[in-house]
Amino acid sequence: MHALQLNGIGQPLHLTEVPTPAPGPGEVLVELRAAALNHRDVWIQKGQYAGLRFPCILGSDGAGVVTALGEGADASLLGQRVLINPGQNWGDNPRAQARSFTILGLPQQGTFAECVSVPAEKVYALPAHLSFEQAAALPVGGVTAYRSVFTRAGLQAGERVLITGVGGGVALLALQLAVAAGAQVWVTSGSGDKLARATALGARGGISYHQDNWAADLVKQAGGPFDVIVDSAAGPGFGALLDAAAPGGRIVFYGGTLGAISDLPPAKIFWKQLSILGSTMGTEADFAAMVDFVTRHALVPVVDQVFPLAEGEAAMRRLDEGQQFGKIVLQIKA
Repeated sequence: MHALQLNGIGQPLHLTEVPTPAPGPGEVLVELRAAALNHRDVWIQKGQYAGLRFPCILGSDGAGVVTALGEGADASLLGQRVLINPGQNWGDNPRAQARSFTILGLPQQGTFAECVSVPAEKVYALPAHLSFEQAAALPVGGVTAYRSVFTRAGLQAGERVLITGVGGGVALLALQLAVAAGAQVWVTSGSGDKLARATALGARGGISYHQDNWAADLVKQAGGPFDVIVDSAAGPGFGALLDAAAPGGRIVFYGGTLGAISDLPPAKIFWKQLSILGSTMGTEADFAAMVDFVTRHALVPVVDQVFPLAEGEAAMRRLDEGQQFGKIVLQIKA
């Protein structure tokens, strides 16, 4: 089969032929039609990820058709259109993943290929309203957003929500999930165009995080502070989120693109009774609930651009530039 292979740190992805995997006991072979990029793919390419091993096939998100079964796999899966849950070995504790938890694409060979073999319990029926490209944009971003918004922050209908850095796949899916759940959502971005496009997706409004005193101004715009704040940046600006949070508010973050959090005034946290919550990926139950929620509400993940598999390196560079609005997808088979 053809696959995009990474041979070392800082090397470009290149299209090559590799052996087609054979599904082992309890596994299925998925002939992939589309795969989506995540920032972890860029970080692995740059050597900024634990457990590096080369050569490797990146890619955690994928959707396709089950074309072969390993021994003991459910025969009814053959020929089914599916998307893949890339989380492996979460463990028995729903509150946090086990040390053995991994994500498809490293150390296991990933979805930037024509086929991938995965455990049968990791494939889910493709929501009927989604194309393969749209479905491929869902797994990592969808489960991360769902666990952050619902499992960790416990969002309720009618609550006021702030989602920072809208434009990335997880932030956009968090926006779509929260709006569908009946919340009132505001967003931040460094781009006026992204703020306008988020409003078209259901946000009540937004503000540039480059603006002085943006947190205070956004609280005024929203008519009050925020019950739930969803963040992926952390870094020096995290303190502004404390000011934007309502008493008893929940601040959940699933990333730290701006680095460490420092100089947080403890009184702002304990006096306002704030909960600061970390989240990453999700359990099997989170993933199943996410797929069900997307299906019931007919949500469509935002796709920024679709590249053919052979142009995977160009897709990686677009993601690395950070100008995308939504997920970047590789079309593997039309």
